[in-house]
Amino acid sequence: MTALSLLSGSVEFPNLFSGEIPVNPVAFTVFGFSIYWYALIIALGLILAVVYCTKRSKKFGVTADDIFDVALFGGIAGFLGARLYYVIFWNLNPENTYKFDFITFFTTIHNGGLAIYGGIIGGVLAGIIVCKLRKVPVLPILDLGGTGFLIGQGIGRWGNFVNQEAFGAPTAGNLPWGMTGTTISQYPEVVAAQQAMPNGEYALVHPCFLYESLWCGLGLLLIHFILSKIQTFDGELFLYYVIWYGIGRGFIEGLRTDSLYVGGTGLRVSQLVGFASALFCLILVIYFKVKLKKNKTYKRWVDTETSRIRMEKYERSVINEKETAKALKAMRKADKENVAAPSIFDDEKKGN
Repeated sequence: MTALSLLSGSVEFPNLFSGEIPVNPVAFTVFGFSIYWYALIIALGLILAVVYCTKRSKKFGVTADDIFDVALFGGIAGFLGARLYYVIFWNLNPENTYKFDFITFFTTIHNGGLAIYGGIIGGVLAGIIVCKLRKVPVLPILDLGGTGFLIGQGIGRWGNFVNQEAFGAPTAGNLPWGMTGTTISQYPEVVAAQQAMPNGEYALVHPCFLYESLWCGLGLLLIHFILSKIQTFDGELFLYYVIWYGIGRGFIEGLRTDSLYVGGTGLRVSQLVGFASALFCLILVIYFKVKLKKNKTYKRWVDTETSRIRMEKYERSVINEKETAKALKAMRKADKENVAAPSIFDDEKKGN
């Protein structure tokens, strides 16, 4: 292996290709205020997730407006939940001498400190509340939300790449996809591993962000192309999402060096939550599958008469809004040209 020549703010995959990949957490500044790539990438993931869900909403008997409302409040609650979850478990660990307070909860967020499970919990709870207030069926929204989460998480992990964080433990220098970087190489675990390496070799780390991104992408394909075709009850796809992500996160978390721990027990929070939630949801899938075999009258929400009437009403309102906007545009154009605007009474006269 050739010696690494790291640029200021760069990442390398020396066993895959030579050369550095320049990275800078700050994308640009506006009036002295820094806009971070992490935030932009998270926003991109959220936008694509919403687009995907709106395109698929009709297949689940919900409207695009339902998706937008849930995404808006769920996104805000998810962000706060991710921060709160991280701060709580950080402060509960006696080994962490630095403790967050109410002020630093907000002021230090640009330095990192978001936990995805907190985001999922916050987003789901807010989504359920919005559904109840708008009288929207919860389970179909959760089915869409599960696939949306996979999109957002799969893309969002690349924010960790830019920040050189959420990587795994040091490995032998011959790991084909091992990575290092200007920030990564300064972590105590990596420095210690480097000192133990033979001359000419470098301590590389697992790119855990990449593992999780690929795992989420594979889960999305599995749910979209296979599991959604054999879905038998509402909420099933969301359970599959929790199972899939929980198993993957449980194993990937075991490689990471920046895990949150349960107090001073040495148990990783995300591993416990991941494996426990996956097992619980697997039990639920089996339970409901068995129960449905006995219940021959069950219908998914999208197949009910109530859903059909609601969707038809929504589609008519969308058509009316488009026709109204078109008529207003024609009236404004007519005013500019000083000619009579088209009127619905003209059509009635022609009909007479």
